[in-house]
Amino acid sequence: MLVLLGLLAGPVAVLVGGDVLGSDWRTASREPANIAPDPLTTKEAVVHVYAARTFSWRGAFGVHTWISVKPTAANTYTIYEVIGWRGYGGHSVLTVHNGIPDRYWFGRRPALLAELRGDGVDDIIRRIDVAARRYPYQHGYKAYPGPNSNTFTAWVARHVPELRLDLPPTAIGKDYLGDSLVSEVPSGTGYQFNVKGLFGVLAAVEEGLEVNLVGLTFGIDPLNLAIKLPGIGRLGLIPQVTPPEDARGG
Repeated sequence: MLVLLGLLAGPVAVLVGGDVLGSDWRTASREPANIAPDPLTTKEAVVHVYAARTFSWRGAFGVHTWISVKPTAANTYTIYEVIGWRGYGGHSVLTVHNGIPDRYWFGRRPALLAELRGDGVDDIIRRIDVAARRYPYQHGYKAYPGPNSNTFTAWVARHVPELRLDLPPTAIGKDYLGDSLVSEVPSGTGYQFNVKGLFGVLAAVEEGLEVNLVGLTFGIDPLNLAIKLPGIGRLGLIPQVTPPEDARGG
């Protein structure tokens, strides 16, 4: 019982202390967060990875993640993400489309998790595209414990280690390995053992040390002087990514 209370303490604190319940998803904001560079004035290639709290009570536990890319001289972004409700009727949950790269996720402002820009990024974008289209769970989706949107982002990151992606502990599903028990971590800087996204351990330079219990993550990140807690997320002295206050028009 004490273990269960410890696991739920973070999500309950987020639920009580923040506005995660939201309103009607049909009227929730999908406006740009003005984090991504304007593609009409930015020639260089850009890769961004975002996370935003999921809609309604689920936001107390987890986030939705996605990848946005813009090749050199392109005037629009391509977004790669998995959306569960697209699976209704047997459709693929994977979506690849052009659009706003940093839209609010139904009222939730996104956070920038990783950024690559400039020389050599076009090749990385091509590899992201290949990895995304080879995602093995395009016709399977489970919000908990996976495979879900975070399983997809972690899958792409494992195949494109240049992202050095350290997904937050609230990215439930990132540790889902399917039938495998051992894998490289998403950042490519270590390894993890996990059973169906429910129980496991992870050790890596970028992520630090994580323990997964029933899909919820506890951890420490010595590199960034941070701790990782279920529901609450990452608490640290050094931010993972520091985007400009407003990158539009830059």
